[in-house]
Amino acid sequence: MRQTNLAGVDLNLLPALEALLRRRNVTRAAEDVGLSQPAMSRALQRLREALDDPLLVRVGAGLAATPRAVALLPELTAMLDRLGSLYREPAFAPESLERTFVLVGADVHTVLVAPPLLRRALAQAPKVDLRFETYDRTLRERLESGAVDLAFAVANTPLPPGATSEPLADDRLALVIRSNHPAANLDWTLADYALWPNVTITIRGDDESEIDGALAQQGLTRRIALRTPHFMAALAAVAATDAATTISATLARRFAREFGLVVKETPLASIPMQLTLIGVAARAADPGLRWLKQRVREAAREAYTLDP
Repeated sequence: MRQTNLAGVDLNLLPALEALLRRRNVTRAAEDVGLSQPAMSRALQRLREALDDPLLVRVGAGLAATPRAVALLPELTAMLDRLGSLYREPAFAPESLERTFVLVGADVHTVLVAPPLLRRALAQAPKVDLRFETYDRTLRERLESGAVDLAFAVANTPLPPGATSEPLADDRLALVIRSNHPAANLDWTLADYALWPNVTITIRGDDESEIDGALAQQGLTRRIALRTPHFMAALAAVAATDAATTISATLARRFAREFGLVVKETPLASIPMQLTLIGVAARAADPGLRWLKQRVREAAREAYTLDP
């Protein structure tokens, strides 16, 4: 038997071959694969030449398969089914998913988003575990390698090549002080930032902020009495001192009563903070990640609800 050069074989003929061998009728096989009867006749001739076998021979009023054709049919059917599976999205059942998803975020995200996210995960995918990790300089590499699945950010966060970002919820900055602060009943101005000690959040070592820029334009500077990467630590610190912090309004309002805090508008123009979710484009088709993203969206919408 001669060797066939696969590079010279039209693989588009395989569905036609399967229909011909199954139907043993050119007209019906043509209907199955959407070809005209003449086109199917031409396909049969090309297949005979490529396989060096008549495949179907005239017997009375019909066609009979040759021994080679009979042997080919089950193997061909299985092969086409395997090829078709490459283009079929596998069925996804979250209830049977066993996986640990890794998310990177600050404590504001673990406090606000993690509880409703975990509730959804336990209800829909009881074998899924969630692990939150902190930001560091290797975040880009961890996302690219798959060591991290998703990361929380804000809309103005620079994205590395190949990263994706989608909005989750809207937040804004608010001025927060303790309820019995000497200036609790005053409408704060920028000058008040320079009068009282400040607590700031420094997640990536970025000490400068919109507040410092606005103060500098007025010839003012503020004293940063405490820098911390933890949002809850900032709330605890201002609850115990005369310091002020400018922080997520959603988080501050959520814990204002527990910490004895006053949440005020900042003396700056409204500073929006859109929460976003960062992923990697190359993994966008992962059904598990798609499920997780949808649950994160739902959890964020539940957690980040600002009063009018």
